[in-house]
Amino acid sequence: MTAPAAFTARQTAAVMVVGVIGVLIPGLQPQLLGALLAEAKLSTNALGLLATAELLAMGIAAGTAGLLLSVGRLRLIAAAALMATAALDLGTPFVSGGGLFAARIAAGLAEGVLIWIAIGLIVRARRPERWSGIYLALQTVAQLALATAMGLAVIPRFGSAGGFTLLALVTALGLAALPLLPRAYADLDHGDAAGSALPARGIIALAGVTLYLAFIVSVWVYIEPLGLQRGIDAATVRLVAPLSLAMQVAGAAVAAMLAGRLPARAVVSAIAMANLVLLAVMAAPPSASAFVIATALFGFLWLFAMPFQVPILIAADPSRRAAMLIGGAQLIGSSLGPFIAAFLVSDRDVGPVLWFGAACAAAGTIALVGARVGRSAAAPRPA
Repeated sequence: MTAPAAFTARQTAAVMVVGVIGVLIPGLQPQLLGALLAEAKLSTNALGLLATAELLAMGIAAGTAGLLLSVGRLRLIAAAALMATAALDLGTPFVSGGGLFAARIAAGLAEGVLIWIAIGLIVRARRPERWSGIYLALQTVAQLALATAMGLAVIPRFGSAGGFTLLALVTALGLAALPLLPRAYADLDHGDAAGSALPARGIIALAGVTLYLAFIVSVWVYIEPLGLQRGIDAATVRLVAPLSLAMQVAGAAVAAMLAGRLPARAVVSAIAMANLVLLAVMAAPPSASAFVIATALFGFLWLFAMPFQVPILIAADPSRRAAMLIGGAQLIGSSLGPFIAAFLVSDRDVGPVLWFGAACAAAGTIALVGARVGRSAAAPRPA
């Protein structure tokens, strides 16, 4: 069992800053890639492929950085990743075709390293589930703030170059946090780069995390077409995204307060059942308001569930090596879910995404709840 580590408030804040910067792009892709599309720098088909490629690169880097990088050189690694990300953001609007894919895949790899740094602190903390909730809330607030600035002021006036420049400036500001970062993390049991295989329970739990995010993001991508195809007016459908984002922040904040105090497996199971009910409402909403409420609750449960996955992973693999891979599993699920769903839907009917989402939600929950050891996954930890 890996003993929890103590971090100062400044160290924790600095790691959160760096980690939030690493995960800004998923919340901004619709605007930034949409601006490239409007400027004819990107085709409609290439937009989806580019978004998937960057998320996959982030997931791969977040999941494998511990095998390649030393936890004893965190400041140097963070500096290199921040500078690379900022430079690639600045250059993105000025390339096209294969160069555009190369730039965003490289940016995804650097962003994944920043996420790895944040996860490294979370899984070593005394209350990992609490810090997971805080990290999720902070990243959602940051994404919402930047998305608002880009949508209202930057992109309408300066186009994609302005949007990516703003993102690069925010990324470069992260360099100010470097002196406050921990110089190193303590090794997890068997070492962060050990060659020993993960236990089967850890692999099963990680598969559950991947399936959960595949469910969430595949449904989320098609939320607006779902509403429109069910006769809900466009003005009402446009309320879904901002309301859901606000509810996501609330979900992460509530989870940060309650995680560690509630049994993780019971919470994950209850959330799965609630999500299946919400999918049924989205499939046949009795009214427009019912659809909006269902999607708002869907947003709340999205981030409320994720911190409770952390103690399940730690219980499945007490060395916490499986928990270190949670960011990669989440990002891979986020990218593969919509990719697979795209083959199931059509312009006339996106309803099959709900069946796909329900299957992923059920399978993911079974994997998480089934990945157990002989103790509670939500045993209280010292504050």
